[in-house]
Amino acid sequence: MFKNLKIKKIFHTNMTRLLLILVTFIYMLPLLWMVTTSLKANQDLYASPPKIISIPLVFENYKKATEYFPFWRYFKNSVIITTGVIVGTLFSSPLVAYSFSKINWKGRDILFYIMLSTIMLPFAVTMIPQFLIFKKLGWINTFLPLIIPSFFGNPLSIFLVRQFFMTIPDSLLDAARIDGASELQIYTRIMLPLAKPVLFLITLFTFIGAWNNYLGPLIYLTDESKYPLALGLPQFLDRYGTYWNWMMAAATISVVPTIIFFAFAQKYLIEGIKLTGLKE
Repeated sequence: MFKNLKIKKIFHTNMTRLLLILVTFIYMLPLLWMVTTSLKANQDLYASPPKIISIPLVFENYKKATEYFPFWRYFKNSVIITTGVIVGTLFSSPLVAYSFSKINWKGRDILFYIMLSTIMLPFAVTMIPQFLIFKKLGWINTFLPLIIPSFFGNPLSIFLVRQFFMTIPDSLLDAARIDGASELQIYTRIMLPLAKPVLFLITLFTFIGAWNNYLGPLIYLTDESKYPLALGLPQFLDRYGTYWNWMMAAATISVVPTIIFFAFAQKYLIEGIKLTGLKE
């Protein structure tokens, strides 16, 4: 009987693993197709039946993709915008989350739920008012409309960090206050070091959102030299022709930073996802 239960358990475990591998492969298929297309020769792009891999691999496509249009200029703009948004989010969101979670003040919970409700507002609702504000400030065709709002907090990031801060015992903070620590010292020396996993988590979310932001630059940027990759890559097809292998090579390079970041921060990201789901 025990032997049959052990065999059944092994069978279910292996079937679960096979199912997970299959689902992972399905999700990775577009990425794999993009990479293989980036290494194809021109004559293999429209082959029938389609060729999954072109032999020999054409690594020259990557060089042509970065030289045929101003790829590295767009890449630099993406780095500037994304870095600014990450800095703004990491500066503002934990600070607001600390106030909402560990400092008692009148109307705190009401204001928190009002802030949280703004997540449900689609960008289309606030797009025109924001544009008019930034136009009055003279920020059109600059990176400022894409970066400065992040210094005023992101509702989702504030919520995630607040959920993590709620898991930290108040007794730890009270002990620090008894020892004479100010709220700023408690925040910088106790809360932020403990919040490293969730900070990595919101950094990843912010990075993906800012790096792939297409609509924001489309609205606020008019000078092509200031385009980020998300807006510059579509120009490749519209202006320079349908070189799909070169286009896929450029797209592959643009995905690499996200993959590298996830690979190095995977441990903290998984821990952050688990901890932000805990309740007080």
